[in-house]
Amino acid sequence: MKQPDSPDAPTRRAVLKAGIGAGTLLATPLAAFAAPPGFDQWRDNFRARVIAKGISDATWTRVMGRIEPDMSVFRQMQKQPEFHEQIWQYINRRASDWRIINGREALKKNEALFARIEQDFGVERGTLLALWGVESAYGDPLVQQNHMRPIFPALAALAWNEPRRRAYWETELINALKIVDRGWGTPEEMRGSWAGAMGHTQWMPEVWLNVGMDYDKDGRVSPFGKPDDALGSSARYLLNRGKYHRGEHWGYEVRGGSSSGSRTYAAWASAGVTRADGKPFPQPNASAQMWVPVAGGPSFLLGPNFYSVKSYNPSMNYALAICHLGDRILGAPPFIQPFPGSERALTLAEVQEVQTRLTKAGFDTGGTDGRVGNDTMKAVRDYQTKMGLLPADGYGGLKVLARLRQGG
Repeated sequence: MKQPDSPDAPTRRAVLKAGIGAGTLLATPLAAFAAPPGFDQWRDNFRARVIAKGISDATWTRVMGRIEPDMSVFRQMQKQPEFHEQIWQYINRRASDWRIINGREALKKNEALFARIEQDFGVERGTLLALWGVESAYGDPLVQQNHMRPIFPALAALAWNEPRRRAYWETELINALKIVDRGWGTPEEMRGSWAGAMGHTQWMPEVWLNVGMDYDKDGRVSPFGKPDDALGSSARYLLNRGKYHRGEHWGYEVRGGSSSGSRTYAAWASAGVTRADGKPFPQPNASAQMWVPVAGGPSFLLGPNFYSVKSYNPSMNYALAICHLGDRILGAPPFIQPFPGSERALTLAEVQEVQTRLTKAGFDTGGTDGRVGNDTMKAVRDYQTKMGLLPADGYGGLKVLARLRQGG
């Protein structure tokens, strides 16, 4: 990465939403992204459409008057790294020691906010903490400083010269201009991913404009600064769009049974399915579905709130990682049944040791703070390739650590 996960997650979602296939992006030669003439003409033509949407001339001049397109976004689109992680690697990396430790600190600092959100929306604090941790490393300002860019030059480049989904990028640029026009954000603070996702929970301008709420009552809707608006709005999103069920847990690791379909926890229990930790199901009349991600690995009963999280990012693995990280922050143990071939997750100190040893060996991890993102994963993969450690999958686990300790 870039160190934390956050800058990648919104980029993937934006690409998915825009209907752009990764293969298409990768197949486009770099030469096609040399800045062609015509930006000024496009901007002049675009202005009439922006003004027609009710955006003031003053806002147009302030934001777009002297803007230069950020052509590096096209290289970013091309080089989004592909790491083919197994599910246990994916979960270990997201439900990491760093995120668990820092999630507990974030909860301490924001206890009243999470209590209010639970009261207003019924969304469990663990779920929101995990979303916050994965999307922006709990709003770490270093993410903004080191891994984000001004979104207006990026969106301007895409709206002007991304031929496959130009209308989508133009709409997002107009949405971003509306945000400035409303006084909710300044062009200077609106920094994000190359695709325009911003803030604590990585909102695209459309989400900021249409889903965001002024939860801290300061007169503006902002994904920056205090996390109130971002977390309150995300809870409302999970409730309204994700159909979150107040008072229900997302699901449980279980043993026994192999049936499919939805039934109550009581019915599952009658069929011989029990929680892996031996505790009773707290809401026997709530419904859940069985999911076994990998044969021989842990089994889960998934309730509606798992699928509410999945509405945030359409990936079963993402939803499981978020739900599990939320549980871990609140004190739950790792999964009881291991995934086949899996390793335990490294401790924070072990991750830092991997990063330190890789850095000394000449592989840039982008920092040694225990957060694993694409910089660290690329360094691991390059090291694996050099040392003949196959598969060179970028996963810096126990095997890589052992080899590094050997001085190899």
